[in-house]
Amino acid sequence: MSATYENPDLSLGGSPLPGWNQPDRRRWGFHNLYRVFRYSMTVRSPAVLRLERNLDWRIGDLPLVRKLTSSRIFSAIAVARDGVLLHEAYAPDFGPDRPHSIQSITKTTMNLVIGRLVEDGKLDLGRPVKDFLPEVGSGYAEATVQQVLDMDVVNDFTEDYSDLDSASYHQEVAMGWRLAAPGKPEPDSRSFVAGITSRNIANPSGAVHYKSSNTDILGWIAERVSGRSLRDHMIDIAEAAGLEHTFHIGTDRLGVPQVNGSGCLTARDLCRYGLLFVRGGRGVNGRQVGSARFIEATRSGRGTLYAPPREWIRYSNQMATGGRWVGHGGYGGQYMLADLQSGVVTAFFSVLENRDASDAAYGAETVRMGEEIARHVGG
Repeated sequence: MSATYENPDLSLGGSPLPGWNQPDRRRWGFHNLYRVFRYSMTVRSPAVLRLERNLDWRIGDLPLVRKLTSSRIFSAIAVARDGVLLHEAYAPDFGPDRPHSIQSITKTTMNLVIGRLVEDGKLDLGRPVKDFLPEVGSGYAEATVQQVLDMDVVNDFTEDYSDLDSASYHQEVAMGWRLAAPGKPEPDSRSFVAGITSRNIANPSGAVHYKSSNTDILGWIAERVSGRSLRDHMIDIAEAAGLEHTFHIGTDRLGVPQVNGSGCLTARDLCRYGLLFVRGGRGVNGRQVGSARFIEATRSGRGTLYAPPREWIRYSNQMATGGRWVGHGGYGGQYMLADLQSGVVTAFFSVLENRDASDAAYGAETVRMGEEIARHVGG
């Protein structure tokens, strides 16, 4: 028998993090994560939303844009409105045709899918998860769908990137982002989230209890309620956005798309995707993949509150909102902000290289930058 060794991109190699996510390799990892996943699906859109180049050079001179795009961790920025590309810039090791990991920005697909199901009268957000998924454990059984949407559930799943024994890192085995420990089985993503427990799911604080497992629960519910696979929903969204390049999304070993954070897109295509929210979920093909009323409710001021330094932001319906915009950040330094008032979408990619790939103050700056751009373009 020939000798083998563990895949170095997926192996821990004596470290708490897999090879692709080591601080000194993380930039390569985020630029190539679509090639790292153990399992994945890809989608190409038959019709591409045209983005005419009409660049506004003043965007690059805005204070936060200038600051964040001059950093060594910067990868890409693109700004679009009404089918017009207003600004873009790239790091020397990146470019307009390169897909980048968008991490938790992927969660926003559930705003579209769940919103459409609510609009069609197929889903009551006030019902408990157990009504749709009787096999789930105490971590979600009694929570309402609305609580799951708003990151308003307390359970034993932890997502603290500074804690290298956090449940979110263990979840990466089910997602195909790292190898299981020797002698341990590789769970599928749904058996993993079904096993989450809680003694009391109530969240009296009103603060965000951020858990990527929530998004997996929502995707599972969407399949049960719609009678359609999550894979089909992702195809619908990619085609509705009119993406030019390939939409990559990781799956578990059973082929279930990992909607909690496995998407990879170019900066321009993330703008195209963001414009879906500006259009109220209406696709370039005329198909509604979201709900305008649900998107409007998302930014209405309800939801859970972020802690400082992002205290002006709420989490609502699988999106963050500052009142006039909806968007989402991603682990490691990504942000997509769709300003519903001006119609401006900003897509921003960067790669934090500290140990836990997290910096709350930096994340707040990426949001402020999107707000700054929206005010500049649209008032």
